[in-house]
Amino acid sequence: MKHHNYAPTPPMGWNSWDCYGASVREDEVRGNAEYMAEYLKDYGWEYVVVDIQWSESGAVSDQYRPFARLEMDDYSRLVPAANRFPSAAGGLGFKPLSDYVHGLGLKFGIHIMRGIPRQAVHDNTPIKGTDVRARDIAHTCSFCGWNTDMYGVDASKPGAQEYYNSLFELYAEWGVDFIKVDDIADSWLHGGPHLAEIELIRKAIDQVDRPIVLSLSPGPAPVKHADFFEAHANMWRMTDDFWDRWPLLLDMFDRCETWQGRPKIGCWPDCDMLPLGHIGIRASGTDRRTNFTRDEQLTMMTLWTIFRSPLMFGGEMRDNDDWTLSLLTNRDVLHMHRFSIGAHLVSRADNKVVWAAEGPDGERYAALFNTGEAITDVSVALADLGLRSGVSAKELWTGKELELQVGHLHGTIPPHGAALYKLTAK
Repeated sequence: MKHHNYAPTPPMGWNSWDCYGASVREDEVRGNAEYMAEYLKDYGWEYVVVDIQWSESGAVSDQYRPFARLEMDDYSRLVPAANRFPSAAGGLGFKPLSDYVHGLGLKFGIHIMRGIPRQAVHDNTPIKGTDVRARDIAHTCSFCGWNTDMYGVDASKPGAQEYYNSLFELYAEWGVDFIKVDDIADSWLHGGPHLAEIELIRKAIDQVDRPIVLSLSPGPAPVKHADFFEAHANMWRMTDDFWDRWPLLLDMFDRCETWQGRPKIGCWPDCDMLPLGHIGIRASGTDRRTNFTRDEQLTMMTLWTIFRSPLMFGGEMRDNDDWTLSLLTNRDVLHMHRFSIGAHLVSRADNKVVWAAEGPDGERYAALFNTGEAITDVSVALADLGLRSGVSAKELWTGKELELQVGHLHGTIPPHGAALYKLTAK
């Protein structure tokens, strides 16, 4: 499928949600793009994504204002609020900002909600290129339970496909490389998955012939629809919004086990954002740094990378300290993330968890986790990794190297911590 070529490795980038909620401004996007270009582009980080409510002039936090008036063009399509995105004035939309991001050697993305704006339906505005109006294609009994902006689109109605086509034609004109579509992928909490609208979106992207990566949110996406998601999207969320709380991270081990075997070229089950560094600036209730301990941060990064989830950093990058930057620029870990295959759960007993994967040159990777509350030894038989004795090993976070002359790999792991090894037969 052609769209699989749009994301041959798990996408890596920055998303504005964890630090700015619904209220990010153009200067903040540009500043984070500049940071990425200077410090992260060389490591494979490339997407700069503006999250929800960019069409709302009055957004100030992560709290949605019910039935707020949105900026919209003459064809029922939302456009950026010029008071927050000044370069969008005069009908230019996101093209100037996208051009700026592209000029840094990066890619540009936006968030949208499934459906058609309620205000377009109430005003009964036109659908571009048709005699149809917004009211004719709206599914007014299909709407988001946590955001009042949109009605669903009835895929059976004439003009439904044309509406989505017009959206993605506009996004292609803006130079958008990545689209996160919300209120569309989950199994029950928000009324999804909305398979018919996903099909409309896939066809709309295909007809503009621009390599736009399609990400579906929120989760949990139902694994029974995995083949459908692979056929229509590049990423889909395995979880509802992920934040910096240990129970949510612990739960991710179950979700990765459920989806193991599914990550492959162009198809990436998504563990959601990396709530690292300086987050909550105008989101999640308080301006703060991540609540995760350093060991928990290593656990998250280790699980996300060996599983091969997309990596979307959520913090204000310009405030990264050396530790946070080190998590994002470990070349050995990122090489595993980009090129390994076959990630799977090897064992899980009590608080000891082991995952493994194969490298492109015959190396093996082993991730040892301690999900308990006390320091503990975690081990795995080399035979379970497809290796014999006489193995060179390197712990990728510390760089420590060792020789294994016995049949097991051992690690003494702190509470909520992890170790990640690359193993090479001698």
